[in-house]
Amino acid sequence: MPEPTPTATPESSAVPTPALAREAEAGTAVAAPAPASAGGGRLRRSVLGPLTAVVVLAAAAGGWYASGGGSPAGAAVDGTGEAVAPVARSLRLPWPDEGQASVAVEGVGSLGTRGEQKPVPIASLTKVMTAYVILGEHPMRAGTPGAAVVADQRAADESYSSVETTAPVLAGRTYTQRRLLELMMVPSGNNIARLLARWDAGQERAFVAKMNRAAAGLGMRATTYTGASGMEASTRSTSDDQLRLARAAMKDPVFRQIVATASVTAPGTGATFRNTNRLLGHDGVIGLKTGSSTPAGGNLAWAATQRIAGTTRLVVGVVLHQRAGTTPAEGSAAAHEAGRALITTIRADLPDALTRAGGDGSR
Repeated sequence: MPEPTPTATPESSAVPTPALAREAEAGTAVAAPAPASAGGGRLRRSVLGPLTAVVVLAAAAGGWYASGGGSPAGAAVDGTGEAVAPVARSLRLPWPDEGQASVAVEGVGSLGTRGEQKPVPIASLTKVMTAYVILGEHPMRAGTPGAAVVADQRAADESYSSVETTAPVLAGRTYTQRRLLELMMVPSGNNIARLLARWDAGQERAFVAKMNRAAAGLGMRATTYTGASGMEASTRSTSDDQLRLARAAMKDPVFRQIVATASVTAPGTGATFRNTNRLLGHDGVIGLKTGSSTPAGGNLAWAATQRIAGTTRLVVGVVLHQRAGTTPAEGSAAAHEAGRALITTIRADLPDALTRAGGDGSR
């Protein structure tokens, strides 16, 4: 998701470059002095089985919990095939007027999907799958640095691109897997996504094949990945598919820690970046990921916690294709506004709605 580059002003003030599907995540750079130089096809099995299993979460980073996905017995099914919890009928959610949106509550079920579920460009939401595959191929324990990765010359050369969002790295320098995941997810460094893809698979094309296999394994039937960063407008998905991925990814404690990171510093450069997710830290939001470009519009996957009858539940939502065709900054603002409206309404109304429905959502 091209966000502001370390040496440039935030991309919200930059002129978008549609031909390059240029993205902007407004207001990410805190400080960024330039560093000194330094010396296919979609298959039907998942490469990430352990991550897709239903698990009980006991996160080291925050102590929350959640039983696996799915919906209560007897739940209705909407037009996309996603099971909808009965309690959704008593909620009046402020769905966005355009694009697509999907929301689910772990242990309760789907709260519904709105908008035609046709594949649309998703910009930097692509990086959720990139992180998911990397963590599946190179598992880490929460709080650990993970594997050592040496930045190549290509990633360093791309650090200060004027046409996409990047994060600075130095050629030949060793970085931890965790720090690179943070630089990919927090300021949305496209060059870092491609670096991780090359590190894992040798070349980006081979890594993209893994992304598509993982998508198929999660049942993301309307999704096609064509790159690791989201720069390509040909990477397309739906809110329903991205919700499936977000729910699976949030089962990994390391992924949860990374998307909850408020800011990150690029070692050796003095550059510090804020998280592009402006909802993080408000209204119970603990992650996930932004993405915006002129063809994709504004996109936001979000995860928040909600206390219901003494149990902390995870609420996950996705909004796509907000104000597509405008500037990345306008699309991003619309996606954040749509996400915030859904989150605040769910947090305010869901507990009472469950009480009126005669339960707390437990199964």
